[in-house]
Amino acid sequence: MIGKEKIDRINELARKHKEEGLTEEELKEREQLRKEYIAKFRENFRGQLNQIKFVEDLSPEEQEAYRRKQEKNKGLKA
Repeated sequence: MIGKEKIDRINELARKHKEEGLTEEELKEREQLRKEYIAKFRENFRGQLNQIKFVEDLSPEEQEAYRRKQEKNKGLKA
């Protein structure tokens, strides 16, 4: 994910934009930071989506292992 310093800078530029406006240089910096943030967000989101498996698409052995795991987790939560 994008670093805390960059997120803080994005927020700082947003506050300044609301209060007094940004210089041309700051507008360019803000745009670059936004693009970087969105690219990282999309990358992470794609990674999460790629981890999703539909139970219906699993082989019978994988479905049985999934059911056992779900039953075991239910027993731990109760």
